[in-house]
Amino acid sequence: MWRGVGLWLVMGLSLSAHPLIAQDVGLNLPPPILTIDQDRLFQETGLGSRSAGAIEAEVETLAAENARIEGALIAREQELTERRATLQPEEFRALADAFDADVQRIREAQDEKAREVNRLRELARQEFFNDVAGIISDIVRERGALVVLDRRDVFLSADRIDITDEAIARVNAVSDSE
Repeated sequence: MWRGVGLWLVMGLSLSAHPLIAQDVGLNLPPPILTIDQDRLFQETGLGSRSAGAIEAEVETLAAENARIEGALIAREQELTERRATLQPEEFRALADAFDADVQRIREAQDEKAREVNRLRELARQEFFNDVAGIISDIVRERGALVVLDRRDVFLSADRIDITDEAIARVNAVSDSE
């Protein structure tokens, strides 16, 4: 019985002592966790926006090519529909099948181009974050933090642990001086 009372007493004292210690010491400790908005860092730095601009040019080129191809396919389909009345069923079926095969081939080729643009976009982001890792590491070290999380992965946090603005300023300062 005394053992159970002793355990409760120790637990009670330890639970009541922690808040007091945390209040005395915790105000001066740097936050061990920092957050950063990776999208803002990429978009709002000169280095990131130049990289994104090159990828967006590829996206626009691909979109224009897709629009041109779509227009040509619509015209071809319309012509095939108009010719249907003058063709034998077998002849029309052969032309329609050839058209469908062309559409599939073109769709696969354009989808592959879109995947390549997405791969390039992801590669550009990876290279960007590799390039700025040292700057972010400096901020982490200066703040005495242990980890940096993407702000999107954090449900709720104090604004003082977000280093996005500071990181943007430092990256721009370094990339502007180069």
